[in-house]
Amino acid sequence: MLKGIDFVGNCVVFFCHDGKGKFVMAKRSPRARDEHGRWDIGGGGLELHDTVENTLRKEIMEEYCTDVLDFEALGYRDVHREVNGQPTHWIALDFKVLVDPTKVKIGEPNKMDAVEWFSLDSMPAMEESHSQWPEFLRLYRDKL
Repeated sequence: MLKGIDFVGNCVVFFCHDGKGKFVMAKRSPRARDEHGRWDIGGGGLELHDTVENTLRKEIMEEYCTDVLDFEALGYRDVHREVNGQPTHWIALDFKVLVDPTKVKIGEPNKMDAVEWFSLDSMPAMEESHSQWPEFLRLYRDKL
């Protein structure tokens, strides 16, 4: 059985920032599961018997090679989309996470082509970003 397809998947989504107005996004490679070439803030699925906080810390270390200095829960979203022609349903637990920008680098070169820092005033165009980024911004922009 597949998470998000055969049953509702649960995931953490993280907006990693430096505390000074910059946040990090990764450009998804052609080898990523989906949304190839699009800029994404990051996330990962929860595993059975793991905690939300441990998953958050583990996924950020895997994707960006850095520890979580502090985090704040922003909220949650029902995420309904289609991936490779298949409807999916996930519950996304959204977080704002403080990280050390000097330690951030590509942690999954098989899934990412680049990692870059942006501000809310200078970020990739919506059509170049993950399909869920506009909704994340709509919900939380005033908290970022």
